[in-house]
Amino acid sequence: MNDDSTPFSGLSPDLVLDAVEALGLETDGRLLALNSYENRVYQVGIEGSAPVIVKFYRPDRWSDGAILEEHDFSRELADREIPAVPPAIFGDRTLHRHRGFRYSVTPRRGGRSPELDDPDVLEWIGRLLGRMHAVGEMRPFQQRPTLDIASFGEEPRAYLLANGWLPKDLEDAYRSVSEHALAAVRACFERAGAFRRLRLHGDCHPGNMLWTDEGPHFVDFDDTRMGPAIQDLWMLLSGERAEMATQLGQVLAGYEDFRALDPRELHLLEALRTLRLLHYSAWIARRWNDPAFPSAFTWFGTQRYWQDRILELREQIAAMEEGPLPVF
Repeated sequence: MNDDSTPFSGLSPDLVLDAVEALGLETDGRLLALNSYENRVYQVGIEGSAPVIVKFYRPDRWSDGAILEEHDFSRELADREIPAVPPAIFGDRTLHRHRGFRYSVTPRRGGRSPELDDPDVLEWIGRLLGRMHAVGEMRPFQQRPTLDIASFGEEPRAYLLANGWLPKDLEDAYRSVSEHALAAVRACFERAGAFRRLRLHGDCHPGNMLWTDEGPHFVDFDDTRMGPAIQDLWMLLSGERAEMATQLGQVLAGYEDFRALDPRELHLLEALRTLRLLHYSAWIARRWNDPAFPSAFTWFGTQRYWQDRILELREQIAAMEEGPLPVF
């Protein structure tokens, strides 16, 4: 039905609808593919009720146990009235199988992107993240991974260089600048010292927060893992250094109502951004045989793409050497 290069080749519209109906729901035939590359996600219409969101997990990416830890974490948050959207339970289970695919069904929760230029919005999001992390540090994951330099930086860099993804005339430049960048990342982690790792959202960019009149709610915990709290904060920041310092202060004004941020983690902010940049390029490369990726990332692998990545890493080296953001 499918293989590693075309993991979703057997996932037809009929199979999606059949999977939903296998749980006892009556579909109305409406099916809308949503923007997702790592997994496949659909909005499915339900007779006489609101649509649901159906997520089919990429084969062999996570173990069943790791997926269930994701589900349990989002439900734990929801049970504590922190606005996360956990999968629905059918037959005492949240993870289901149909014709070789694993999937979950979640209630649809709409919303719009948060306005991150509004200080009140940043403070509100900070309060929710503080509450989330207060729950996240209560106990560790047992099967989800930890965000570390090896898996997010060293291994992705080695994969790209070993598998010929860079143009030959840029390979030496990338090899050198990425090595320098990783050395700067290690120095940042050394300066931070023994910080605490906790259960995180892990991919807390604005697209994974939806805003309504009642405020934001978090979606897509697929990348939840153990790591430093600052990982869920830095993606809210943008602009020049002074702007980011102001934004961080606004986030922390809400965050620290519920949990104190260890100031040593400020040393990690630009290091974590650097690791994400390295990991992102390797993620696209690893998925290139999936037909969804070449059509979505047409610019990947071009001369301009890798020139931009080299420049980006040079800028990150400078940012890491400048030291942690002051908090205004």
